[in-house]
Amino acid sequence: MTPFDAVAGIANACQATPTMITGGQPTAEQLQAFKAAGGAVVLDIRDPMEPRPFNEPAKLKELGLEYVVVPVVAGQTSDASMERILETVRKHKDRQMLFHCGSGNRVGGALIPYFMLDLGMAEEDAIAQAMRIGLRSPEMMQWGLGYVAAHGG
Repeated sequence: MTPFDAVAGIANACQATPTMITGGQPTAEQLQAFKAAGGAVVLDIRDPMEPRPFNEPAKLKELGLEYVVVPVVAGQTSDASMERILETVRKHKDRQMLFHCGSGNRVGGALIPYFMLDLGMAEEDAIAQAMRIGLRSPEMMQWGLGYVAAHGG
């Protein structure tokens, strides 16, 4: 079983890069399967105050997966949170990562700069990939594109 197969049931599951799977909130069972399939890192950009079906930090600690949280809240996006996300994605680009929020919307917006600045995608292609990941909000798209415009896009 591949890491993607392990979490294919999550909302908007997408193989964004060969080592990065994106999507919405996984279940505890999906995280366990992700670990068993070679998963190494979970990047969670949900606000810690958002309701969750289980205690994700405790489950990830139990599984021995590296867990990074960078809260992204609608109306409160910033370059600082984008930089923490990009730093995490870049640092772990050679490890199997699950990058999630509640639905994939915030993840899509957050990956536009990575697709354009790091992977060299054209804006149109980066937006199309972000939409496959789950991007639906104009605000999240603007957050990603605004970051690119301000940082060398």
